[in-house]
Amino acid sequence: MRYKEIGQSGIQASVVTFGAFGIGGGFQFPDTNDTESIRAIHAALDLGINIIDTAPVYGFGHSEEIVGQAIKGRRDKVIISTKCGLWWGDEEGSYRFTWDGHSVKRNLSPRTIRMEVEQSLKRLGTDYIDIYYTHNPAMEPFLTPIEETIEVLMQLKQEGKIRAIGASNCEPHHVQSYIDYGEISIVQKKFNMLSREPEQAILPLCNEHQISFHAYSPLAQGLLTGHIRPDHVLEPNDPRQNDAWWHGRNLKLATEFAGGLVEIGSEYGVSASSIAVAYLLNKHANVNVICGIRKEKHLHENIAGAEVVLPPNVIAELDFRLQKLELAAEL
Repeated sequence: MRYKEIGQSGIQASVVTFGAFGIGGGFQFPDTNDTESIRAIHAALDLGINIIDTAPVYGFGHSEEIVGQAIKGRRDKVIISTKCGLWWGDEEGSYRFTWDGHSVKRNLSPRTIRMEVEQSLKRLGTDYIDIYYTHNPAMEPFLTPIEETIEVLMQLKQEGKIRAIGASNCEPHHVQSYIDYGEISIVQKKFNMLSREPEQAILPLCNEHQISFHAYSPLAQGLLTGHIRPDHVLEPNDPRQNDAWWHGRNLKLATEFAGGLVEIGSEYGVSASSIAVAYLLNKHANVNVICGIRKEKHLHENIAGAEVVLPPNVIAELDFRLQKLELAAEL
């Protein structure tokens, strides 16, 4: 396993992160088994993955609780990344969605951030959080000035409750505000071979300021695994219904591209999923990839992706194929 520093924080993290969204269970992952989740976390730590990404809203505290149980006795060997800002504790905030009967709001006020950090510390069974993200930027009508949010995060760092500050699902101007009013070590955003928007502005900004980039959804919710057929039909309530890549001509083009990843993977003795992860890690020096893991069997493709070294000519070939794909797609 390879390791990289998170920004300039001094925190050395494996280049692959254990994504703990799924172990929260709930309506999106109803078949999640807690014993299996803990076994997967232990296996990941044994294989060299030392960073786990979770959030309070993942199972409404359940993901954090399972992570806390899994790391007992190993806390000093684990980097915990969790979040604040998706709030369901009271009615304050800008409504975002309803999950499992909870009305979730965006709220980045100092009051709720301080409440959230204490709740997360308790669920995780620890007295500090390594990386603390704002889960989403504040939005109207409850729009906390970003400098107030940054001020309370800086205070929490000074108090030793968090070690590094991050921002998730943000835009370049949000990142610049963190730089201007305080500090930021890492940015988290959706990034995969079919969603390359971060390469336009936010990744160059991160590179300029030595900020790490935490890429989630590296497999495009399964589309880059090579297992999806061009005639695949999503269930009506599947959240991927809103993704243009999963429909019509785009789906055919994407599955053909994924078939090419299968062929490249065979040359390296790995899967298409491993190549999709390796592409992100090999193309960008400051990228760390979050891989959603619920079962021990999910680990090996992700570990393999961290170890594959793709030479510049393969990266260039993949970029060329992606350019052709994007031109042909109806997005």
